[in-house]
Amino acid sequence: MATLTKKRKSVAGKYNPEQAYSLSEASKIVREITTTKFDASIDVAVRLGVDPRKANQMVRGSVSLPHGTGKTLRVLVLCTPDKEAEAKAAGADFVGLDEYIEKIKGGWTDVEVIISTPNVMGKVGALGKILGPRGLMPNPKTGTVTMDVAKAVTDSKGGKIDFKVDKYGIIHASVGKVSFDTEKITENAKELFQTIMKLKPAAAKGTYVKSIFISSTMSPSVMIDTKSVA
Repeated sequence: MATLTKKRKSVAGKYNPEQAYSLSEASKIVREITTTKFDASIDVAVRLGVDPRKANQMVRGSVSLPHGTGKTLRVLVLCTPDKEAEAKAAGADFVGLDEYIEKIKGGWTDVEVIISTPNVMGKVGALGKILGPRGLMPNPKTGTVTMDVAKAVTDSKGGKIDFKVDKYGIIHASVGKVSFDTEKITENAKELFQTIMKLKPAAAKGTYVKSIFISSTMSPSVMIDTKSVA
């Protein structure tokens, strides 16, 4: 039988792993059971009753978290020269086109968000095999393929996150940091859940949201009562 570490023992009595808690209770608990010395991220995993292999049951989108993610995101804008000044003024970390396409082909992906204008997607599309698996491929559905690059950059820097159901039917997303108070974590998570509910595919049958768990980096997960976020 595995021996519990001192840190695990310290959190063992603070909650019941088999119990489903309300969103606000779970947000409070996950902060209390986090023992990392750094400001850990707070993440949620939402298991949906969809078959992501079918195009009409794919769930993907974006949401602007009211209190941001607590992370400083590096944003790359791929555009023609006439849009570069707009992107830089909005706070993009990297702006350009051909030189960054070549860098990405060489293995560089040191950014969290890539925004592209529609007129250069012919070139950007060739990067699909590199950017797709990393979740970096610009997409009109998430607002990262747009002529309004200033708004896209501002949204990304201000707490907008993209999400997509994985092959197991689960959406993973970050909703803040442990340093956030319980109310901010709760409100961020609620905004995400409400957006996911609005995206329910018409083809999805049965229970849409099967389970929700919240955890921090390296912490145990806490089950959330799905009825509390409906």
